[in-house]
Amino acid sequence: MARFQYVRFKVSWTAILTLAHFTYLLVGATIFQILEREAESNNRNHFQLEKLHFLANYTCLDGPALEKFVQVILDAWEKGVNPSGNSTNPSNWDFSSSFFFAGTVVTTIGYGNLSPSTVSGQVFCVFYALCGIPLNLAFLKQLGKCLTIHLGRLERGMVSVVPHKQTVEALAVSLFFITGSLLFLVIPPLLFSYVEGWSFGEGFYFTFITLSTIGFGDYVGLTQARTTSLYTAALQAYGSSLPWLGSPLSLTWEPEQWSMQLA
Repeated sequence: MARFQYVRFKVSWTAILTLAHFTYLLVGATIFQILEREAESNNRNHFQLEKLHFLANYTCLDGPALEKFVQVILDAWEKGVNPSGNSTNPSNWDFSSSFFFAGTVVTTIGYGNLSPSTVSGQVFCVFYALCGIPLNLAFLKQLGKCLTIHLGRLERGMVSVVPHKQTVEALAVSLFFITGSLLFLVIPPLLFSYVEGWSFGEGFYFTFITLSTIGFGDYVGLTQARTTSLYTAALQAYGSSLPWLGSPLSLTWEPEQWSMQLA
């Protein structure tokens, strides 16, 4: 009769996470390429056609002159200057925009639509971030602690009404997520859609990209209401919401290894 032995081997948690991480990146890269590459090609072809039509309508210009002018526009855009309009356009570095930029630095959102162009501004930005990011993390940690305390009080109050602890925990988590979804994922997109003139989908996209601190910079607030200090402060506070919002529900699940038995 064959004898079966239990074979115990350890699987490195680090190796599993590394494999999962790079697999996730590969899958994401493949999907993004499928979804976006054709649209990029169409946009590039459309732009080239527009340039040809422009040259055909304005025969006094030649191709190299137009390319040079396009490069001037790109350089201005990279330096944060809006190429449309004239010199009376609002400054990118008024107090509201500067306050908004400072918030994107310390929260590490970094939309990329605005950045210091002077050497002194770049040097100050480095030291400002070195001090501001830890300060912001400490601030968010303290907010998370306060939120945890209030949630604990809410749970204890519900326990006095509903004796079953598991039911109370489920109700508390459900209430937390429903309220959080309304406050951070439903109402803000409606507000941004109204103020910025976006669709709800664009507002929701901006909401998630901001809360997750990804900050692509393709959609940025303050485009239509850049002089409204209250709106600027609201954007600043909103960009800091998700880190401390999820802190009370964070789980310390840190398995060092897996043990598996095979018969």
